[in-house]
Amino acid sequence: EAICSVAEKLGPKAETVRLWVRRAETDSGRRPGATTDELVELKRLKRENAELRRANDILKAAAHFFGAELDRQSTK
Repeated sequence: EAICSVAEKLGPKAETVRLWVRRAETDSGRRPGATTDELVELKRLKRENAELRRANDILKAAAHFFGAELDRQSTK
């Protein structure tokens, strides 16, 4: 009921206010779950992991290409 009252006064939908309250409770440690900072860090690490995987794929392809080229040169 308090959430509905706040939503009416501030303008956003009650569900939005409820999510804000839950996020604030989680961030302050009153509710279990990942904090906003932890979620931001997790997103950053996932992005970094994807970039590193792409770089590894490129390096593997280059190593395969140059390895095959060296094999061709050594058999001449």
